[in-house]
Amino acid sequence: MKTTILAVGLTYVLIGFALALLYVFIFRRTFFGSFWGAALVAVVGAFAGGVFDFAFRDVIERLSSINGIINVFPPTIAAGLLLSLFARFSESKDTYDR
Repeated sequence: MKTTILAVGLTYVLIGFALALLYVFIFRRTFFGSFWGAALVAVVGAFAGGVFDFAFRDVIERLSSINGIINVFPPTIAAGLLLSLFARFSESKDTYDR
């Protein structure tokens, strides 16, 4: 039981860091706090997606799952959405500073 919880938590952290790397270094988006700010927001978004997955598991369960334990789509979508919103707010903050 504890190893399953640890595996799910580490998967969400990995999804958050992967999306932060993608947005900061591949898409070249600017964030408040640079990479670490983006990573924090993405990890929070991944966990929020996990909570969404838990709430709507019966509907999402049919869509996709890895080994019947972890569904990676809700955390990935939530982390990406949260990062997109954070990038938009970070960019608008830069325009007001000028």
